[in-house]
Amino acid sequence: MDQDRIEGNWTQIKGKLREIYGDLSDDDIEEARGEREQMIGKLQAKVGKDKDEVRRDVDNILAGF
Repeated sequence: MDQDRIEGNWTQIKGKLREIYGDLSDDDIEEARGEREQMIGKLQAKVGKDKDEVRRDVDNILAGF
């Protein structure tokens, strides 16, 4: 997914991230705004899941847009 599409759909993407990772704060999500790899790293550190599992979750979310 290209950067423009991520930015354009950021509000919806944030909502989906919160559905899957309820422990995330708005600040956690905003720190990774639009940067896929940074988002994956932040999620992995916050929730303690395997990087591949987090990457699949993020890719599934982004594929919907």
